[in-house]
Order: sequence, then C-alpha cells, then structure tokens
Amino acid sequence: MTKREGQFKDILPAAYQESVKCSSDLPENRSVRCTLCPHGCVVGDGKSGICRTRVNLDGVLYTTAYGNPCSISIDPIEKKPLFHFLPGTKILSLATAGCNLRCLNCQNSSISQISPSETDNYNLHPDDVVDEALKNSVPSIAFTYTEPTVFYEYMLGIAKRAKARGVKTAMISNGYINEKPLRELCHYLDAANIDLKCFDDDIYHKLTGGRLDPVLNSLKRLKECGVWLEITNLLIPGITDSSQMIEKMCRWLVENGFRDVPIHFSRFFPTFKLKDLPPTPESTLKEAQQIAKNEGIKFVYIGNSPSLAGESTICPSCGRVVIERNGYRVIQNNILNGSCSSCKEKIAGVW
Repeated sequence: MTKREGQFKDILPAAYQESVKCSSDLPENRSVRCTLCPHGCVVGDGKSGICRTRVNLDGVLYTTAYGNPCSISIDPIEKKPLFHFLPGTKILSLATAGCNLRCLNCQNSSISQISPSETDNYNLHPDDVVDEALKNSVPSIAFTYTEPTVFYEYMLGIAKRAKARGVKTAMISNGYINEKPLRELCHYLDAANIDLKCFDDDIYHKLTGGRLDPVLNSLKRLKECGVWLEITNLLIPGITDSSQMIEKMCRWLVENGFRDVPIHFSRFFPTFKLKDLPPTPESTLKEAQQIAKNEGIKFVYIGNSPSLAGESTICPSCGRVVIERNGYRVIQNNILNGSCSSCKEKIAGVW
C-alpha cells in the first residue's frame, strides 16, 4: 500500500440527504440537509457539514470520505477496546479524516478535526480492505481512530463485502448517528464499542458539541439489532468523573437491559484542549468500577491504567478469572463453549 497526497480518490452522492427549499432559485443558493447524524447540517452550495467530509456540489450532497483512508494498521482487538469479541485476535483498523463531534479531549485531533483533502491517504476500495484482512489472516475489520459515521458509505461498503467473505466488522464510534442509517448498517455489522462520554446532556454538549439522547438511542438500536456491544466511559477530572453521574449512568444501563454489556472506564491524560487538567486519579477509576458492580453491571474494566490490573475478565458467578490479560495481550483464556470452564456460567460475548 502506498500513500498519496490528500485529494479525493472517489466522490459519490451521500446516502442520507434531502433538499432544502431556499428563498432564491439561483443554483448557488441551493442547500442540502444531511440526514446521517443528529446535527442535521444544512449545507450551502460549495460548503461542507460539521464533519468536513460531506460537501454540497450544485445542490447534491457528496461524501469525500470513500476509498481514501488516512490511517490503516493491524492492532490487537483489545486495543479498541473489545474484550468479549474474538479475544486475543488481531483486527485490521482503518479511518478517514473527519469527525462529527468537537471533543475537547480528542486524542486523534490531527486527523479527526480536518478533512480528507488535508491528509495523506491510501487508495483502498472496500474490496481492497477485505483483501488486506484475508491476506494477513485477520478475522475482523475495525472502523476506528476517527468517527466512522463520517465515512458511512465507505464503512457500509466494506461491511457488506466483509460479511459476504466471512470477515467480521466492528465500529468504534461516538454513537452520534441517526436511527435509519444505523439500522441499515446493523444488517452487516458484528460488533461496536460506543464512547458514552458522560451522563449529563449539558456537559455532553459543552465537551463534544453533541447531545446525550441520540447516543443512548444508538445503544438501544445496536442491542436490539443483535450487534455485540461494549461501552467506553472516559473519566475526565472535574468534568465526567462525578460519582453521582456514574451511578446514574450505570443504573440507566441496567434498567435498559445492558447488564451483560461490558463497560470500560478509561483513564484520562491531558490532551488537545484539556492539557491543563491532571490525569484521572486511580482512586476515581476504582470507585467507578465499584459503583458499576454495585449497580449490577457484570463486566467492568479499567483502561489506560496498567498498575490497577483492571483488564481481566472475571466470572460473575464464581469470581474466577476466565480471561487473564496484561495490557493488550491475552495471557490465558478459560472460556469453554462460551462459558466459564470452572462453574459453567454463560459469559456474554462472541468467542
């Protein structure tokens, strides 16, 4: 694979759009509404939406994020993080530039906060991506690093071809996507990790530019459609680490049928526009883990903090370690036929 400067390899009409009536009939005043995500951007002729990947050309919305990933690599699947989905395997990971949120804590702002025309990209059509996975004997493909929603058509094309050829797919996402496109994707998607930023709408908006409810709706849709689901919650000191907020979030998850869905409490480190904040104290991470367990969530992990050893999977029935991990490595897997080898308790996941 070779990189090239960031022009568009292909440009095609966006799948989710509708025309917007304007006060003038002049072509240059024609606007289009994007219906892919809850922002519902009204995009003027020659302009792009919040994501920087969907552009209005003469009254038609086009995607500029197709066949041109700016990042592609093979990772441990635990890095996503996905702990209950093909543990110990590798996953082909890719992204295009762009994102539909503006998170103050973004770890990949160098590619998420610019357009595909500003990055050096690979030439990889959907079939090429699946070919790469098969050539490298990798059983799954991850849409990750930036926000996969903004390269929706590309993701969908890859997922369709992957499913037909026996390769699984996973979306690592902020969950900020409308129900109709998400349901279409779910026909082909095998797994997802959704970044649930916090459980307060005002904080959500200030931190990301998005809202909480659409993300909760996405969680419900993914579960309803049978997509294997895990959740990540980043604990940012003084912003998203309130014990009351964590308790409220965990209670909502249990009450809405997510008791078996693994949750990853992730440690924050200063980055992007929040460089003045300290890292998350380890005591906060341990408290969050205990709150989640007290509320009835069965599988609770601590990420980005190796000293806490919070990455092994514990059987919720007998308390024994069923998957021992060290960082992104699986040391031992004691799951047999989807169950704890000691007490035969069923362990939710895709094994």
